[in-house]
Amino acid sequence: MTVSNGSIRNLKPGVWAPIPTFMDENEALDLATFKSHVVKLAKAGMAPVVCGSMGEAHHLLEEERLTLFKAARAALDEAGLKDTILIVGTGANSTRATISLCKAAAGTGADAVIVIPPGYFAGAMTRAAIKTFFLEVQAASPLPVMMYNFPGAAGGIDVDSDLVEEIAREGSNICGIKLTCGAVGKLTRITAATTAPEFAETRQPFLTLGGFADFLAPAVIGGRGHGAIMGLGNIYPYAISHLFDLAYGVATAANPSSADLKKALALQDLVSAVDASFTRAGIAGTKWYLQKHNGYPSSRVRRPLLDFETARGEALEKEEGVVKLMEIEKALAKAA
Repeated sequence: MTVSNGSIRNLKPGVWAPIPTFMDENEALDLATFKSHVVKLAKAGMAPVVCGSMGEAHHLLEEERLTLFKAARAALDEAGLKDTILIVGTGANSTRATISLCKAAAGTGADAVIVIPPGYFAGAMTRAAIKTFFLEVQAASPLPVMMYNFPGAAGGIDVDSDLVEEIAREGSNICGIKLTCGAVGKLTRITAATTAPEFAETRQPFLTLGGFADFLAPAVIGGRGHGAIMGLGNIYPYAISHLFDLAYGVATAANPSSADLKKALALQDLVSAVDASFTRAGIAGTKWYLQKHNGYPSSRVRRPLLDFETARGEALEKEEGVVKLMEIEKALAKAA
């Protein structure tokens, strides 16, 4: 399945990592580390999402976001990865500000934008307000718009499957949704509705993506989802890409391999356990691990977030699952 969006690169099923925004000790952007990390992941089959939640988007200035968008595209192109899809986060605290970022993103080499509903006045965000927000943004955006459902980062706003389907039917520039709510049933319902002939024949296809690695295989195999955008991809890009390939192969094969299914489920068991550990560690924990194991200069997060405690990081890196999955990661990287 290919999503025709009028850009150079077309969206398609796969896996993406929300890239951390690397900073120095003064919280200035570390573009060298950022670009290196984007390329490292892309070479492992993990496409970038820039300025998502993991990227501390709402703590960045608008000009910083645009700088990161451009830097990601430049890094990919310079590395000969011109076909790698780039999704960028343009969610802001008003419709006007979100549209402004969407328009600015169109000149940065991005292929799509991902937008979270504004949550500051969450109590006033009725179904009608949520629907109007997404429809107005997609109508004004030069780039296709991916919806982002993450109640924990949007004041508790949780868009249900019926409303997602309504917005997708009425918004011709809506290209998919990321479900960090973790609801596999919701993902299944949305996929069923948006792949039905009466929907698919009248508009561009629609990607349903999970927001965590811990349900990647169930979402792809059982829910017929199209992949995921998940923070764990920053740590284990080869392993997560391999898990997706196994799961998507099983989901789309005319005669699925029982051996591949067993491999996918076994790897998913391990990934789910490790994903829980890094979810608890959060942005700061992910940056701490990347600094320690990738040799990055700093693990600084932007205030008011606090840096990860060394004792917690040392405990995290010694967890059995974390160590075991890294062994798999290194083996896959060596074989690539």
